[in-house]
Amino acid sequence: GSAGCVIANRLSKNQNNTVCIIEAGPKDWSPLIHIPAGFMYNLKNKKLNWMYQSEPSWGTKGRSIGIPRGKTLGGSSSINGVVFNRGQSMDFNVWAQKGNIGWSYEDVLPYFINMETKTGSGDEGYHGSKGEQIISDLGWRDPLCDAFIKGAIDHGIPYNDDYNGKKQEGVSYVQRTTSGRFRRSSAKSFLNPIKNRKNIHIITNAHVKKIILKNKKAEGIEYFLKNKKNEITKIYANKEVILSAGVINSPQILQLSGIGPAGLLKEHGIDVIHNLDGVGKNLRDHYNVRLTGRVKNASTINEKSRGFPLIKEIFKYFWNGNSILSLGPTLVYCFWHSDESIKNHDIQMTFTPASYPEGNQAGLDKKPGFSIAVWQQRPESHGWVKIRSNDPLDKPIIQPNYLSHPEDQKVCVAGIRLARKLMHSKPLSEYLDEELYPGKSIGNNYDELLEIARERGLTCYHQMGTCKMGPESDKTAVVNNKLKVYGISNLRVIDASIMPTMLSANLNAGAIMIGEKGSDMILGENE
Repeated sequence: GSAGCVIANRLSKNQNNTVCIIEAGPKDWSPLIHIPAGFMYNLKNKKLNWMYQSEPSWGTKGRSIGIPRGKTLGGSSSINGVVFNRGQSMDFNVWAQKGNIGWSYEDVLPYFINMETKTGSGDEGYHGSKGEQIISDLGWRDPLCDAFIKGAIDHGIPYNDDYNGKKQEGVSYVQRTTSGRFRRSSAKSFLNPIKNRKNIHIITNAHVKKIILKNKKAEGIEYFLKNKKNEITKIYANKEVILSAGVINSPQILQLSGIGPAGLLKEHGIDVIHNLDGVGKNLRDHYNVRLTGRVKNASTINEKSRGFPLIKEIFKYFWNGNSILSLGPTLVYCFWHSDESIKNHDIQMTFTPASYPEGNQAGLDKKPGFSIAVWQQRPESHGWVKIRSNDPLDKPIIQPNYLSHPEDQKVCVAGIRLARKLMHSKPLSEYLDEELYPGKSIGNNYDELLEIARERGLTCYHQMGTCKMGPESDKTAVVNNKLKVYGISNLRVIDASIMPTMLSANLNAGAIMIGEKGSDMILGENE
């Protein structure tokens, strides 16, 4: 995934190291990976997506929510919305304040800079020009997006053309992991250019069964090829086993290997190698509510995606890239706060000139529309990932517990109120024909809007935290600040699952940074 491709790149630079990558999915050959708009199809593609589902909960009004996770080289960076967002400086300073020495914003900024090549403008001192990950500003301009931005500015939200720079607060068009008309996944950026190195070996369509452990030391892994569950292959590591399987699969693999809460392991007949209670806990996610409006006096992505207009867009894409096929799900980002007396930058909003049935981005409405999605940046609600059985092919139990914390409910309602204000701003009034959702029958009553959030909220695909990084005194921690698993030698977890608290961001950028910093720590110890 996002971190694993970076690790393979960095470790294999030294010819004394040999690196083997085990990937459950196929190679990243599908054209729908590399065309940004392909994300809509990849959300439903079982070959490239694990197609996980959350458990029902009060916060989702008893609904099960789809939890897409990438299942190909590049992981979720190969199927995501191509938005690049680091988060706020205070996010990382909180990590350091919680005892994770070396993870403050000052510590991690050099890794963000090192990994990227930022095209276009940006705040000086915050961006790189020599890294593998290309970050570009969205070149597309749209009258609806411009009107939303103008409405936000009229509300007092400043324009900020670099939310990955000195400060995040404000509104602007997005920065993206794209180059020209194509997606730049972590595999495209870090793995594909070096895949022919003699000291790197890539195995795809290989499902990990468990980690091979002896005397609490990770010696290798067992895996089987797709549809050959009974033909187990073992690979032994010369130095370390590194889990970069993501927020769902990394804790699942640890639990299947006998590392995790003792009661859970015994329940499923797994020998307890090390009782580590935090494995699978601390799951957090951004939970968004998508408001929609019917559009007049403008053309939207909805009608451009069907019939002859779509043929025209396909031609434009291959002619000059200026097409809806070059777009992700979001065109404008807005960062603000739920309480103007506190101003703690806890709300994120997105705008796009498209609308989706029931807010689900796997399809588009047939009539012209736009969407404003809103979510709390740093949720307090947390859940878990647990194995369902001792069968590695069984999908784990995923319970994010959306909106279970009162603070999340309060911020969510405040976000919906703000999004509605911006929907009805004067600049957008020229284009707003009708508020479709929540609709004019719904007022601004707290309980009504909370019910709207429970009724239609969905994941932002930003799960994190299930192999939490923390000091040894934190009994919920799984790895230390060197990303080494407590109680087991020669084993690290390096992906978004180690995040102790949520970033005010999409998590792809943070995961790549974790891969960069994790690699540096490994090389520092072994060279």
